[in-house]
Amino acid sequence: MAETVTPSGTTGPGSLLTSLGPLLREWLPRQRWFAGKGRPVAGFSPVAVTELLPSDGRLGLLHLLVRVHQPAVPGAPPHPGDCYQLLIGVREALPPRLAPALIGHVQEGPLAGRTVYDALYDPRPAEVLLEALRSQARIGGLRFERDPGSEIRGGLIPRLMTAEQSNSSVVYGDTYVLKLLRRVVPGTNPDLELPLALARAGCARVPAPTAWLRAEAAAGESYVLAVLQPFLRGATDGWELALRELAKGEEYENFGAEARALGRATAEVHTALARALPTVTLGHGPLRQLVDGMTERLAATAQAVPALRPYEPGLRSAYAALADLAAEGRTWTAQRVHGDLHLGQCLRSTGGTSHALSGGGGHWSLIDFEGEPARPLAERRMPQPPVRDIAGMLRSFDYAAHSATPPVPGWAAVCRAAYCSGYAEVAGVDPRSDPVLLRACETDKAVYEVAYEARHRPDWLPVPLSAVRRLATSELT
Repeated sequence: MAETVTPSGTTGPGSLLTSLGPLLREWLPRQRWFAGKGRPVAGFSPVAVTELLPSDGRLGLLHLLVRVHQPAVPGAPPHPGDCYQLLIGVREALPPRLAPALIGHVQEGPLAGRTVYDALYDPRPAEVLLEALRSQARIGGLRFERDPGSEIRGGLIPRLMTAEQSNSSVVYGDTYVLKLLRRVVPGTNPDLELPLALARAGCARVPAPTAWLRAEAAAGESYVLAVLQPFLRGATDGWELALRELAKGEEYENFGAEARALGRATAEVHTALARALPTVTLGHGPLRQLVDGMTERLAATAQAVPALRPYEPGLRSAYAALADLAAEGRTWTAQRVHGDLHLGQCLRSTGGTSHALSGGGGHWSLIDFEGEPARPLAERRMPQPPVRDIAGMLRSFDYAAHSATPPVPGWAAVCRAAYCSGYAEVAGVDPRSDPVLLRACETDKAVYEVAYEARHRPDWLPVPLSAVRRLATSELT
């Protein structure tokens, strides 16, 4: 267990979780960022409990790292349970403005009679976090750290971003955005590691971290819990921008120009990552491991999602074709990549030199380097062929096109081609020149999407299944 600061008036973290347990069992599975949906919560164990504001005062604030125990997934190896970061506010009663944040009313234990809620909805607790980062505070096992060359302004008004996301973000006065990771694992998190490396490399496509929060745990383990970065005021994410254009029903070429600029931005980030961090050569052995991982994910997903099973043989052929090239002696360069690139991870702000839909200039930035949260941290930090990121973006164009009513597959085709052309302008290599690798990576991404949608958003399942049908029967061109 990490060093723990025992909350005022409590008898320890175990007693606190016993008190909160019935409420968290109901509240956690409803959160967008909870990964264990569909399985009951059997119990909790504390990793660390730290008091940031006294819980017996008018307003209390508790920082919890909690391991959630659930029944094992059939066929999966034993798992100790996911660890989640919770910021729990404590009040006598909630004002109406905080009603959406309610977790519940504690009936027994050290917080009996108090109301607990998600503290990120409340400006005062959010201010406490920014002040701790500004002053580089150390509270229990929590380490609030910042870039030595950065100063953090105080007195900024916080607001919680309510857009659907797999973590939580608080914006401070349109100056900073604090991303709090919800499901955390010990180790070096790429969401801090890669932006720091890109800042050192002088890459302007990624906002440089201003400050961050870590927790020191037992046996030398360290958790990255949050990252503070400049807020890109007036920026629009690529997903929103794409849907806005699709709703207009105009010619495809408008967003095609944006897709081309986004391809150039992606190549700039890849080029900077290759300069800043080591690259490796993938030969037959490493490629075989990569293909085996893809094949295992396909088999597990087909077992869980019956709708995928008719396409499984065709999808396996995409992986087999890649393995055959490796067996013939083909090699690929692998490097650190974004890991979960899609339109929602890209922001276009005004200014810069790229074409913009409104007729002015625009600048694309890439954010959220955490990678696919469902994958193990060690896998997310492994060098990968850059095409894995490109495949994710190609899938995102397809998602946007199928979100229109009716779907507009021609729009996706234009954007995919423009994006690859823009990438080639900077990287010097067109991703389409390696169709076997591109098809395998896009297939792996589509299989991941099938598993995700089946578990979290069944109504969206037809979108990746439409790609699965194409990928199972033909190569990308």
